[in-house]
Amino acid sequence: MALIVAVIAVLVLSLLAAGFALSMKVETRLAINANSETQLYWLGRSGVELARWVLAEQSRVANEPYDALNQIWAGGPGGGGETNGPLAGFSLQNYPIGDGTVSLKIIDRERYANINSATPQEIQQTLNLMGVDANDISVVSDSIQDWIQPGDSPRVAGAKDDYYMGLDPPYHCKEAPIDDLSELLLIRGITPAMYDPEHFNATNQTGTVFHHRLGLNSAPGEAPNYPFGLKDVFTAISNGKINVNTADANVLQLIPGVDAPTADAIIKLRAGPDGVDGTDDDTPIQNLGQLATAGINPQIIGQMGNLCGTRSSTFEVHVTARLGPISREYVALLWRASGGDIRVVSFYWVTQKQG
Repeated sequence: MALIVAVIAVLVLSLLAAGFALSMKVETRLAINANSETQLYWLGRSGVELARWVLAEQSRVANEPYDALNQIWAGGPGGGGETNGPLAGFSLQNYPIGDGTVSLKIIDRERYANINSATPQEIQQTLNLMGVDANDISVVSDSIQDWIQPGDSPRVAGAKDDYYMGLDPPYHCKEAPIDDLSELLLIRGITPAMYDPEHFNATNQTGTVFHHRLGLNSAPGEAPNYPFGLKDVFTAISNGKINVNTADANVLQLIPGVDAPTADAIIKLRAGPDGVDGTDDDTPIQNLGQLATAGINPQIIGQMGNLCGTRSSTFEVHVTARLGPISREYVALLWRASGGDIRVVSFYWVTQKQG
């Protein structure tokens, strides 16, 4: 009996000791995280300031009156103008600051079309390229216009308060410019698959619903597998002009007169001999007149000045701040008012990871 009691006592004490050790480990980690909170925040802010410096210096590079994917800010190797300047040899990855490091990813918003200034033709062209069912195109196009523009009467296939207030839960039609592109999910006719097919999980569907793979119209009960989503071609904040040096083929085809072969020709023109964007041999477009070599009618090029450009003004910056085993991602939106005048529009925390 004494031996049994002793064994039980040892077991109980061992469990208590293990629980205490685990508690101490958790408390220690929480204390470290709390102490790191301020440092991570300022690392994130420092990363934004670093991005501002990079964009300002990039705009000062001689003989580069454009923003392109081969430049340092976009993660490219840099053109000839950066060789002898402050950006020579600069890397956006693991830049040391104090006790930590920051890594940057900078994306210009002018590589997308602005949803607030998009014409019905541009919206319908996007939906056609996506392969949206013809019956849904007019509903989505008209509903987007109704959401952005004021007025009591909806378009033929659109929707105003009468429709949205009948939903559960009800909400009002905004009738003002879109502030965040995710607002599209509130608009009549737009499904999660249309907005972001990459993260749309058809396995959550039941019954006969399945992914559409053939590039044809969807069958009843079928979940279309769109090649890209609305979030891949539109933005809510930009200067309103598409940058022909950074836009992909889908966005370029929203420009009147530009079809798929012409979009591919524009990309081949700017990508240089290897045909790959963001490499040493890129030949960025310096002015829209150069598009004539891509087979675009000069008359169409003359009309593109209000829709396109070679400069970007709005930049989304993703900052990964790392302090020991802890990393945190911040996002900032920067506006380049002119040359070195880079202004911070917003700054917020996204995620935190261990290890």
